[in-house]
Amino acid sequence: MVPALRLCAALALALLPAAARDVAGDCHQYTNRTCEECLRNVTCLWCASSGRCMEYPVRRILPPADLCELRSARWGVCWVNFEALIIAMSVVGGTILIMLGICCCCCCKKKSKKPDKDDERAAREREKRRVRQEERRAEMKSRHDEIRRKYGLFKEENPYAKFEN
Repeated sequence: MVPALRLCAALALALLPAAARDVAGDCHQYTNRTCEECLRNVTCLWCASSGRCMEYPVRRILPPADLCELRSARWGVCWVNFEALIIAMSVVGGTILIMLGICCCCCCKKKSKKPDKDDERAAREREKRRVRQEERRAEMKSRHDEIRRKYGLFKEENPYAKFEN
């Protein structure tokens, strides 16, 4: 569960439109100001419960609880907290995984149920071609045999062949 939360938080951090302007300066100078002022610098984290602006702990994906609670932590935009973001990302990710699983199951079941119409049609056409080819081959052989007989080139059975009773 924890790796999933970390993954969701990492995706959220990557997807938020927080790559706005990077204002040079220390994040602590924006403490007790507004959230918007603090978050102009993308390296800052706003804690709504304490009104503090602090450096985002980049070594950890989620800010630790002793620094700021998830429901109060804001990064990138002021209207989204980490708790709601993690829940929303988990729901969306779970929905996508379930949909992919259902699609894979449906496709596999459809393939294994019976051969599709294209395969059946191709098999019928192959069989028709094979039968026509056999007919043509027999017809050509009979024509060639007639021509050989006409000109005396027809090989009769070997008179010295083993005689069987």
